[in-house]
Amino acid sequence: MTKKNEIYKCPMCGNIVAVLHPGAGALVCCGQPMDLLTENTVDASKEKHIPVIEKTANGYKVTVGSVAHPMEEKHWIEWIELTIGGVVCRKDLKPGDKPEAVFSCSSCGCSCKTAEVTARAYCNLHGNWKA
Repeated sequence: MTKKNEIYKCPMCGNIVAVLHPGAGALVCCGQPMDLLTENTVDASKEKHIPVIEKTANGYKVTVGSVAHPMEEKHWIEWIELTIGGVVCRKDLKPGDKPEAVFSCSSCGCSCKTAEVTARAYCNLHGNWKA
């Protein structure tokens, strides 16, 4: 059974799927079950992956790593996601971008006054990370 907002990746082709509506069936791609990407929360490598959330005047800024994560052709953060009180906002990134995203509460329709704020980031080599 899937859960809302889980992330799955195909081990064959690399398709990534976010669950919007959970169901009882298994997610399959290329004829094989997709892998659930669990969220890492402890950095043991030299690159830093854990998102750092900073409250701003208009919303939030999320930076990946206490030391800026590489954003190279072979190693980069593909997306950063912020969840505020159940509202999910995501920014896609590409090599050469800064490993950060700014989310304005007025543009994503969330309530910045809610206490529950989490962030996730996906590294193309080291997977899914959560703050």
